[in-house]
Amino acid sequence: MDIDKPLALMMAPKSLTDIIGQEHLLGKDKIITNLIKNKKLFSMILYGKPGIGKTSLALAMVQDLQIRYRFLNAVINQKKDFDIVIEEAKMYGNICLIVDEIHRLNKDKQDLLLPQLENGRITLIGMTTANPYHRINPAIRSRCHLFELHELTTENILTGLNKAIKHPMLNGIKVTNQVLKYIAQLSGNDLRYAYNMLELAYFGKDDHNLTMEYIKSITNKPIFFHDKNESGYYDVLSAFQKSIRGSDVQASLHYLGRLIEAGDLESIYRRMSVIAYEDIGLANPSIGPKVMAAIEASELVGLPEARIPLATIVCEMALSPKSNTAITAIDKVLDDIHSGNCGNVPAHLKNPSNEYKYPHNYPNSYVVQQYLPDNIKHKKYYEPKSSGYEASLKEVYLKIEQLKKGT
Repeated sequence: MDIDKPLALMMAPKSLTDIIGQEHLLGKDKIITNLIKNKKLFSMILYGKPGIGKTSLALAMVQDLQIRYRFLNAVINQKKDFDIVIEEAKMYGNICLIVDEIHRLNKDKQDLLLPQLENGRITLIGMTTANPYHRINPAIRSRCHLFELHELTTENILTGLNKAIKHPMLNGIKVTNQVLKYIAQLSGNDLRYAYNMLELAYFGKDDHNLTMEYIKSITNKPIFFHDKNESGYYDVLSAFQKSIRGSDVQASLHYLGRLIEAGDLESIYRRMSVIAYEDIGLANPSIGPKVMAAIEASELVGLPEARIPLATIVCEMALSPKSNTAITAIDKVLDDIHSGNCGNVPAHLKNPSNEYKYPHNYPNSYVVQQYLPDNIKHKKYYEPKSSGYEASLKEVYLKIEQLKKGT
């Protein structure tokens, strides 16, 4: 046994049956399970947070299929390393190339790979923590199937830890299920972190007796609600949004602080982005770009400094005027569409049409004409409020309504 290898590496799955979690891809009759059963592999991109098993899944697939593969990193490996893989693919007819951090693949390497993906010499498995729809070159993305890996639950992490304590590396370990669960909760759903914590604790104690007090003494990481299947996690996120919606700046900052203390920046970003458009909306349209600027600043500086732009924008969001008219309007539209209440596009709006009146040819760039289908031409989806920026939109809205009535 090589004791220089970390526990997380020695616990790496050797087969799909060793993978923990990801039941939506690996359960009975699920897509990846069936691909491997049918001995067929397609180019794909695996994406999701760190520590949830992207590398493990990629390696397990090629090991189960017993196919030739190479593992490269989009940043660390140079163009010549990709050239070597391509030459090997030409020699053997096909090779699977696993590429970590594929969202950082530069243009030279992309241009090198694309024709090989086209002719089938290379089957690509890309891995990334980034959103592939935003960060991966469309030419690469269009040639791959995208699979999102879900975060592991506390039970998933516990399963991994219970396997780990049986490994020869941790011979003589003494640990209760309560302590293992505490480590799992500390991990923030990151299995690699859990393994590393267990390994540190084991080698940091001569008698290998891992008590709760001992674990708490070697980590200052707080535990709030890392298990995202437990109600506490959703309760804090819900309270965060509802406090901003309710214009309570003190409570908004409190729940922001709890999220920051847990290091859960991504949940903060997502929830603030939703709040900006769902709860503030047209009452203060500038809040959306401001939220994105605060997110970018937070990403740039990282914690602990990220707390500063986040606190700044949350204060402004809490004290901003609120409006949900846009989301209410689009939900009414979608209800009509789902119920089949749509109708045909008016003839003068079809392309081409000689009956269409071009608004810019008329005073104030407005001319009365029908835009909705006949059966819903009098439908009112959007009803403006009289507060914040939306009050000015309401003025325009009412003037247009008067013009339609000829008054």
